[in-house]
Amino acid sequence: MTIRTSGHTSRRQFIAQSAAGIGGLTLSQLLWAEAAAGVRNSRKAVINIHLDGGPPQMDTIDMKPDAPREIRGELTSIATAIPGFRMVELMPKMAALADKFAFIRSIVGCDDRHDAFQCVSGFKTEVLSSIGGRPALGSVLAKLKGKPSDDIPPFVDLFQGRGMARDSARPGFLGPTYTPFRPDMSKFYTRELDPNLVRALAERGHNHVLSLSLNSALTPNRLRGRVDLLEKFDRFRRDIDRSGSMEAMDHFTQQAVSILTSSKFAEAMDLSREDPAVVERYALPEPNLSRYKYSDEAKATTKLLLARRLVEAGVRYVTVSFSDFDTHTDNYPRLKYSLPIVDHALTALVTDLQERGMLDDVTIVAWGEFGRTPQIDLNTAGRHHWPRVAPAILAGGGIKTGQVIGATDKHAGAAVARPVHFQDIFATLYHNLGIDLRSTTISDPNGRPHYLVEHGETIKELI
Repeated sequence: MTIRTSGHTSRRQFIAQSAAGIGGLTLSQLLWAEAAAGVRNSRKAVINIHLDGGPPQMDTIDMKPDAPREIRGELTSIATAIPGFRMVELMPKMAALADKFAFIRSIVGCDDRHDAFQCVSGFKTEVLSSIGGRPALGSVLAKLKGKPSDDIPPFVDLFQGRGMARDSARPGFLGPTYTPFRPDMSKFYTRELDPNLVRALAERGHNHVLSLSLNSALTPNRLRGRVDLLEKFDRFRRDIDRSGSMEAMDHFTQQAVSILTSSKFAEAMDLSREDPAVVERYALPEPNLSRYKYSDEAKATTKLLLARRLVEAGVRYVTVSFSDFDTHTDNYPRLKYSLPIVDHALTALVTDLQERGMLDDVTIVAWGEFGRTPQIDLNTAGRHHWPRVAPAILAGGGIKTGQVIGATDKHAGAAVARPVHFQDIFATLYHNLGIDLRSTTISDPNGRPHYLVEHGETIKELI
């Protein structure tokens, strides 16, 4: 298919002009065709993976084999595709594909709070708390790129566990208009919450997630089918627009109507529509190991397949979580169960995106809210909170992979080379999304503009 354009072509114009030939294209093919046609607004995206609880740096990507046993622990390291870099034996698939990842051993500036807020915003909770706090990156994207009529939301939160219970992916001072779209995940994946999180979720009320289907009373017979329903909503919108009260309607309600009356989002969340061979690639059989009570089940690997399908449908920012890395007790039995799940899911995602030609457009970051204590607690066989340094793993987005950034001391307790702040990660994510940090601001309720990061800089080794 040859598409000729003259001058700048918008994405909307491109799709309209080439609708006859574009019907069966995947997102990756569409992006290629857009580039060939000179369309400038490629739909870059981010998949942000929260390793809920804070993974131990010395038991994952910062092994210390020469440290005393009470620090190095019982796990051994294995060679990787990056010469001289070794990582934990529980992640052999990632080790084999290490050249497709960038490993950061020196994340600093942790808030020492048990939620995912800093991992989705770059800021500590208290920053601008008097006016609602800083917004999550996805909420910023919703503000800059979204509109109520979108049938695909720019920001989808698939958190379960601590991130959802504590409303980590919150819109901050941008207000509830830019709350993420949260589909109900409970029918897909079992994720038990500890009593503290159950209470935290109860305090938020019952409307913290949305069903993926319309009320059963809205049957096709009553509304003369789906097309008739859509037409009714369109007339409703036009009538309100003429009255001038459209802007007064709740933005999120409008978006929910758009999403729930379109099949696009629900189909993206329906894995039965995926190629069974691809589902099989992501799937991981339940291991013959004891599963910790609050950990994800093995089939949680397909959360990243859902994330890929959402990005392919047009979502710009997806948050996902894997639990449970809050290893105050039984550090090693829990890691032996949970790390292979993350290992399999991440490598399946990267391989899938690469084969679809999407990897350069989708940035992946996987990390937790802090690291873990260098010394094992002999009483609990666990590692406790350690905000002085934490690990992170990135891939995709056109970044330079196959490298290790930063270093810690001999006990993995402090960054001694190339410290990387949370906001440096976010500066890099914004850069990969095509957002100019020097010229882009968002305004708080008082009309005061704020830059998207306060002191972060793009990580020069990655760009």
